[in-house]
Amino acid sequence: MTTRRSRRRAAGARKRRARRIAIGTAVVVLIAGFNGPALYGFASAKYHDYAINQPEYKAEKGHWQIVGIPEKYRINTIHAALLHTGKVLLVAGSGNDATNFKAKSFRTVLWDPAQNTFKNIPTPNDLFCSGHNQLPDGKLLVAGGTQRYETLKGDVKKAGGLMFLYNENPDRGKTIEKGTRFTGRKSGKTFVAQHNVLLPRAKKVKNPRTGKVEVVHSVSRVYAEAAKKGRKHQTGTEDKYTVSGLKGAWKRNVYGVAQKMSFDKKDFQGIKDAYEFDPVAERYITVDPMKEARWYPTQLTLQDGRVLTVSGLDDIGQVVPGKNEIYNPRTKKWHYMPRTRFFPTYPGLHLIGENRVFYSGTTAGYGPADKGRVPGIWNLRTNRFSKIPGMSDPDVLETAMSVPLPPTQSRKFIVEGGGGVGESDKTTDKTRIVDLKSDTPRFHDGPRLYDKVRYPSSVILPDDTVLTTNGSGRYRGKSDSNVLKAGIYHPKSNTFKEAAAPLVGRNYHSGGLLLPDGRVMTFGSDSLYADKADTKPGEFDQRIEIYTPPYLHQGKRQPELRKAGGSPRTLAPGARISFKSKDAASLKKLRLVRPGSFTHVTNVEQSSVALKMKKSRDGTVSTTIPDDPSLVTPGWWMVFGVDGNGVPSKAQWVKVSVDPGAAHAPVTAGDPK
Repeated sequence: MTTRRSRRRAAGARKRRARRIAIGTAVVVLIAGFNGPALYGFASAKYHDYAINQPEYKAEKGHWQIVGIPEKYRINTIHAALLHTGKVLLVAGSGNDATNFKAKSFRTVLWDPAQNTFKNIPTPNDLFCSGHNQLPDGKLLVAGGTQRYETLKGDVKKAGGLMFLYNENPDRGKTIEKGTRFTGRKSGKTFVAQHNVLLPRAKKVKNPRTGKVEVVHSVSRVYAEAAKKGRKHQTGTEDKYTVSGLKGAWKRNVYGVAQKMSFDKKDFQGIKDAYEFDPVAERYITVDPMKEARWYPTQLTLQDGRVLTVSGLDDIGQVVPGKNEIYNPRTKKWHYMPRTRFFPTYPGLHLIGENRVFYSGTTAGYGPADKGRVPGIWNLRTNRFSKIPGMSDPDVLETAMSVPLPPTQSRKFIVEGGGGVGESDKTTDKTRIVDLKSDTPRFHDGPRLYDKVRYPSSVILPDDTVLTTNGSGRYRGKSDSNVLKAGIYHPKSNTFKEAAAPLVGRNYHSGGLLLPDGRVMTFGSDSLYADKADTKPGEFDQRIEIYTPPYLHQGKRQPELRKAGGSPRTLAPGARISFKSKDAASLKKLRLVRPGSFTHVTNVEQSSVALKMKKSRDGTVSTTIPDDPSLVTPGWWMVFGVDGNGVPSKAQWVKVSVDPGAAHAPVTAGDPK
């Protein structure tokens, strides 16, 4: 029987449908009536704005919205990390701006996406192009950054180069401070140390042939520049240098040796400094520096909570030659790994098992084209590296992105897009997928991406899909090549579905993060040029954009999920936890999602782990944290409940403790072999 209320609803629906058709028809007629292409383009844009804001469009493809940021909080966001407080740490450092670097103007902003509030955070150093990752206690480890900006050959004003410093004193080490002057014994020319350097004491070694104890000098490196500008201050041959400020025996025991000090191109140089950002106190805390200076390093949390740090440009602008190190959050100390393993900068590393790391072959920049670029599995205990075959177009993995396919238990990975080494014009729209559970892992081509792109940003969503967005067709968006497209990958069907087009183009120095409410934020973009002719210098895009996925436009509210009374805040691997939900009956799955930490096409720890779910009639939803610490690394995680329509709840935060039985990777002090 038809009721008066149902008739009113049907009539209202007909009116709304007629209004949408009328508006759409009017806009089409309006477009058709214009004679000029400019007016046609204007009308087309208006219709596009109308179309993308329709409920049906949003339900199918999602929706983008630009965040309003007060001017005093706008920065060149290079790095972004979601903290367990729900806030996002936006780090610029000097923001790839040499003027800021010279002025020591370093920026960090803390953004609360729930309230859209901002806070400037005092920044202790130039954390531009540092590494970062989540620690077990919820702090964010930030290590490395910028000591010196790149100077192209024609712009170098002072001769400079690598100075080797020798110490022949077996009893004591010596610190040579920044500003120390070195004078050539043959040339008489003076060069100045650009940073502090520690000279370890010399070693006493017994000569097996003579039986006598001999002193073997230690060697350290420092970048030095001429004290004055001009070509006349360069050198062309090896020289031995005296070190200013030394007295007594130190004058004999410490000296420098350099080949040539020239006007060659000077690369970026890294720093050793490291910090922990405390999300509760909202400040940086200084910890011990790394053994190696690093600019563009990758950091990865291991199963025991310690941190593996690899690659980067060192304090003289060279790729660190395979000297990898481990940070211990308990002691705040760093130790070298006992054996070397070389990677280009910002390599895509993912923990996949007890002391085993998957290297996807993706990188973000520096390093030789023929070294350290083959994907494979690295055993941290033995240092053995097992190559994985089948990667198509292996020469276009730079600026590609690698993502663990959800759920992470599958141990499947996808590699998306990428370009050739350096400023190569090669770009690809290929995706490559590998199943690491296979007895013989091998890459196979997946479905094509939405376009040929460098710098795509990929974010795992709670409904077991992957959003990939943006990128550019050429190096750093040259020739106005930003790609305003996005797609959602469905692992089950191995297909991409078109998503709403982003409003902001993003290339180099951009990224994206999943937020606790199920939305996605994107940030950054550092175009080299702003026009197709590559004549107009680009400007850093400081806008933040929010993507609301289709699952939040289904006309349904998000299912409820909250911690049950008495549930522990900190959980051991294998522990049980309960939630309450008035929507328990509609929940189909639980997902444990790692908060992201994104920079330079690299978010190596993002992960979505499937949780087994048990439901009770009283609305209790129970689950057990997997007891594999290489799958669920210690630290804070988000729990999402997802209903039968794929709509996720807002996240509940849980903290997973360090498993006391977690296996340790080998760590020894001293120089790696």
